[in-house]
Amino acid sequence: MGFIKNIWTAIYKMILLKVSDKRRNTYLRKQGVKIGQSCKIHTVSFSTEPYLVEIGNGARITSGTQFITHDGAVNCFPNEVDGGIFGKIKLGNNVFIGSNSIILLNTTVGDNCIIGAGSVVRGQFPDDSVIVGNPAKVLMKTSVQKMLFKMNPGLVKTNNTTTAQKDELVKKHFDVE
Repeated sequence: MGFIKNIWTAIYKMILLKVSDKRRNTYLRKQGVKIGQSCKIHTVSFSTEPYLVEIGNGARITSGTQFITHDGAVNCFPNEVDGGIFGKIKLGNNVFIGSNSIILLNTTVGDNCIIGAGSVVRGQFPDDSVIVGNPAKVLMKTSVQKMLFKMNPGLVKTNNTTTAQKDELVKKHFDVE
């Protein structure tokens, strides 16, 4: 019976990745994740202790991101360490997490932070930081990143456009038919 339940859970999680943000957030809240307002979360990988994860308002979490709230390596010492190692994860307001990042236990990320794709994040990170790498480190302030975004030759003004309008603008910008 456990096998069938595991299959059903996996299928259900795949479906959740296709539903609205509101429905996904409702599911995650029922699992125990504390989620602020106006969050867009495109992952359902919240470890086995989702109640140890807190996400502030306005977070943007992209696909492939994993939240790991325990350290399974303790199992290498079954006769010497009696128990498990667990820790909370807390994200501030307006945090963006790039694709395939891993957020480890005992991590706090301040407000207005950007975590680069593929980063492995553990520790305490201050407000207004761009955090990248494995292990993740603060690379710069978000104000510097904002300036770099504004100067980027790939910047196409697509806010408040439909997907079709966005595609048309991007194709025109890059001279693609």
